[in-house]
Amino acid sequence: MSTQTTAVALNRSTARTAPAAPVRIVHLGLGAFHRAHQAWYTQHASDGAQWGIAAFTGRRPDAALALAAQDGLYTLIERGENADTFELMTSIVQAHDGADVAALARLVAAPSTAVITLTITEAAYNLGADGTLDTGSPAVVGDIAVIAAGLAHPDADTTAWAVTAAGRVVQALAARRHSAAGPIAVVSCDNLAHNGEAAREAIVSLAAAADAGLAAWIQSNVSFVGTSIDRITPRTTEAEIDLVAAESGFADSSPVVTEPFSDWVLSGEFPAGRPDWGSAGAVFVNDIVPFENRKLWLLNGAHSLMAYAGQLRGHQTVAQALSDPVCAGWITEFWDEAERNLPSEGLGVPAYRAALLGRFSNARIAHHLAQIAMDGSNKLRMRAVPVYKAERTAGRSGQGALRMIAAWVAFLRREHELRNAIADAGATELSVALQLPQGEDTAALLAVLDAELAGDPEVLSALAAEVARMQA
Repeated sequence: MSTQTTAVALNRSTARTAPAAPVRIVHLGLGAFHRAHQAWYTQHASDGAQWGIAAFTGRRPDAALALAAQDGLYTLIERGENADTFELMTSIVQAHDGADVAALARLVAAPSTAVITLTITEAAYNLGADGTLDTGSPAVVGDIAVIAAGLAHPDADTTAWAVTAAGRVVQALAARRHSAAGPIAVVSCDNLAHNGEAAREAIVSLAAAADAGLAAWIQSNVSFVGTSIDRITPRTTEAEIDLVAAESGFADSSPVVTEPFSDWVLSGEFPAGRPDWGSAGAVFVNDIVPFENRKLWLLNGAHSLMAYAGQLRGHQTVAQALSDPVCAGWITEFWDEAERNLPSEGLGVPAYRAALLGRFSNARIAHHLAQIAMDGSNKLRMRAVPVYKAERTAGRSGQGALRMIAAWVAFLRREHELRNAIADAGATELSVALQLPQGEDTAALLAVLDAELAGDPEVLSALAAEVARMQA
């Protein structure tokens, strides 16, 4: 008989937890990262027992169904280099299918709700390369019509709900406005530069396209908080489910594996209040940009470089790629470029780099390169392009950053030749580019990242040479 078979069902009754906290935070994007990060900070806040989270999934209801059956409880496994520690997480008190926008609107409209947090991925903001709302997207166009129709009849029962994350937030904010529940904060916790401004652009622009009055209310009553977030959270496997059953005696369908390290930097106002996240280690600053760039370039940039170059060199995980002297040398070169373009004071970059090497080398965290490689067209715009441009502006080659782009191009070519599906929100555009003859495809792929760079013959020549070295 397996351990899972003999384990006790996990819920608030069997685990004998304190009563669920009242919902004061609504979260969109119920995934492993949220459960290892914002939910962890909320539970560890000095007043965390007063702040319950109602979390909504993104594309699929699976995570919500599994967590709802456990009253929102799950086990967090912190995986150090030598041992695991286990913590029962209780801060999520409701789990919902993201398609249940009626429940989202009801919760956001409640005066007790003070914060909306987001981990919806870069692509879900539906922003174009210029950072503005993509009003040509069929999903965005459809949501604008649905929101406008709903605002015309606010008291009517409706079955028409938005499909994009921003559209769902707009409908929920419209409900809050209608209920006169007062101001609220929207906190983006996604890995993109200026994520608070990205959330503002996506939400306010979509609202404005539907109703100018609603957009004006959002501008006056909703704060958009920018963040820099950091905690490596690989996929959970059946082995972790078995491990939790053996360690705790509970049948937990939804444990989360993460590293001991965690970091959260926030900048912005919370007009309706917030948990004391600072007591759990979060940092509040006036200027988030240097912290965003430190994380996006040093951590995420190295991840993307390893994701493409590492897979081309036959590696499957971050730890394997880092152990390759060639990949390690490329990371160092890119980091040197990135560091030259970060403030020298206040960020502790040398110590941050040293800590990253320790985190990356933790072989017990199976952080798969294929997972990191997804949605590269969005990621490289923030991780490689800014460093490359800054280096060129300073009169330097920017070869380390260019190598990341070259590795991406070479990786996409290989996937295309193998007829593997491209896991990217821009897969259609990338596939069209990959149909072109070599050389032309390089220019077309670079144009997806940055049209200005793609129009520079010198850049294209340097990129082509680097791609050729990658494929040699």
